[in-house]
Amino acid sequence: MSIDHDRLFKELIQTFFEEFIILFFPAMHEHIDFRHVSFLSEELFTDVTAGEKYRVDLLVETKLKGEDGLVIVHIENQSYVQPSFPERMFIYFSRLFEKYRKNIVPIAVFSYDTIRDEPSTFTLQFPFGYVLDFRFFTVELRKQNWRNYIRQDNPIAAALLSKMGYTESERVELKKQFLRMLVRLELEEAKQRLLFGFFETYVKLSDEEERRLRSEVNEMETKEKEQVMELIISYEQKALEKGREEGMKRLVRTMAKKGMSVKDIANVTDLSEEEVKQFVEKE
Repeated sequence: MSIDHDRLFKELIQTFFEEFIILFFPAMHEHIDFRHVSFLSEELFTDVTAGEKYRVDLLVETKLKGEDGLVIVHIENQSYVQPSFPERMFIYFSRLFEKYRKNIVPIAVFSYDTIRDEPSTFTLQFPFGYVLDFRFFTVELRKQNWRNYIRQDNPIAAALLSKMGYTESERVELKKQFLRMLVRLELEEAKQRLLFGFFETYVKLSDEEERRLRSEVNEMETKEKEQVMELIISYEQKALEKGREEGMKRLVRTMAKKGMSVKDIANVTDLSEEEVKQFVEKE
């Protein structure tokens, strides 16, 4: 099953927009008035020449401190290498400016696993002069050393540890530090679940690594050890419950395809008829 990288990053950054800006663009953060933030509807652009459709990841309308006019922050996650990406950023910029006629702050987040020197400009020039020198802000996650972020009480930093630069031998330590950050953040359950799900999507430890993680957590100071272990156990239980639910869904749908009635399926599985209907309808 393929990972919907754009959806994951959009949900994460939309939930923690200010935290994203302050983490990677502190100078920009000083100028934005976060009391005026609204998320605009998705924009779909068609490249007529290539016959492809592109959907802008995230558009945020906000204000600069001390100014009346609105600005739009356009954040684009790029999860794969694409040589024409700077050109695409310029096309997005020009079409967004044409539609909204507002100042636009373009930001690209490079989230793939390779380390590259990504361009942050799109230039049109001739031997006799420049026509265009378009620039956008960038975050190259793989170039970031994850250890530089573990002391920050920032939920975006916690989630994005999973996409930063780490070695295979650091995976256990990476997750341990992520869990410690989650404990310190003391977020509401929905936000905590978002961060945990994001991290687990990109860093899934093996059974052996999970055993090493538990062993290292047991060596932590008592209070922190209890909090981190409680977090681990809580999400293991949720994963088991989700697994059982998914298994039951598959069983119900298989029975329904074989022609069994809702009532008969309910009798066999000990589910209510309403639950059986929901499982079948959501297929």
